[in-house]
Amino acid sequence: MKADLHVHSYHSGYNHDLPFLRSRDCYTPPAEVYRTAKARGMDLVTITDHDSINGCLEFLDQHPDATDFIIGEEISCWLPDATPAIEVHLGAYGLTEQAHRDIQPLRGNALDVIAYLRQQRIFFALNHLFHFYRGQIPMAEYLTLLDRVPALETRNGAMLPAHNALIEQIIASRTAAGLPRHAAVAGSDAHTPRRIGRTWVECPGQNRDESLANLRAGLGTPHGQQGATLSLAADIYGVIADYWLSLIGLRKHEISLPRRTFGLAFSAVSAPFEFIPLLVATISKSRETARIDEYTRLLGAAPLAPAPIRAQAKSEATGSLEALAVSVSNAHPKGRATSTGELSAKVRSARPAEGEGPEGPAGPPTYSLSSPTGRG
Repeated sequence: MKADLHVHSYHSGYNHDLPFLRSRDCYTPPAEVYRTAKARGMDLVTITDHDSINGCLEFLDQHPDATDFIIGEEISCWLPDATPAIEVHLGAYGLTEQAHRDIQPLRGNALDVIAYLRQQRIFFALNHLFHFYRGQIPMAEYLTLLDRVPALETRNGAMLPAHNALIEQIIASRTAAGLPRHAAVAGSDAHTPRRIGRTWVECPGQNRDESLANLRAGLGTPHGQQGATLSLAADIYGVIADYWLSLIGLRKHEISLPRRTFGLAFSAVSAPFEFIPLLVATISKSRETARIDEYTRLLGAAPLAPAPIRAQAKSEATGSLEALAVSVSNAHPKGRATSTGELSAKVRSARPAEGEGPEGPAGPPTYSLSSPTGRG
């Protein structure tokens, strides 16, 4: 069965680049997401809005008997011990309304969110691994996060092929080193209808639950398009067009009349500068290329998880960010971000015991892209 596991709808919140315009991150109605995905051959459909399941609930209110729909969410959380904090996005599938509510106060610490999802047996994946990483902490420390997650998004339709390929190389290197293999998911990361269903994961199964179980078991294979400069530019222009349509009432909006008037005036004045989104896309993908080239060289030349780091990380099984951000040179101060109340106690008790990986015992302590067994 095919599923695009990374799709946004109108309920993904507002764009943060020009907040005074109150432009939404995406304008696609949930029902249009579903129709487009099915028209492009998806057997299962999900919506993974930023920190919201309202799009999923809206669709299910209209189609309560849909057995091919998965309640999803892209959860934004942070590794707060880094300076600045590293944003982490987790794609979660098969959520309940209660789980969504429980997760929100935990988002300040990615490890709390991860531990909760594991404790509730909710399948999730770490999305676009290097999208937010800028060297805030050493690479080896950052990649200890992989010991905590059961799946990785190995093909994101908005990321460059080299970005996606590096993630697949890391999975292969970890597997060659005897570490548990991550399950693979894939999705378009579509913020307009244009790319919905163009990137997907295919997994055996006769129905939604069976397919998700097989996906969790690592039987999914990624397919479809990957990112490029012109594709990103088209996405940006698509959202801008939807914003303009919302100003004149042809797209859903929650903007007051004075703000709509201001938005129309701003759009008219800025019309001569509409080459800027193409420039932004070009710069963005150029920087992504440079970062991925640098990370590939770094990971090809050095072990991805030196033995002292992994040993220390496993010894700190309380699950605070200390288990994730162990300092290679003691150059980064340690901190601890914890939640309060009974839920947080359950979360902390659910963290992996010493020696556990994402789905079982951890393997040998070192591996690298150039030498999967870590022997040089």
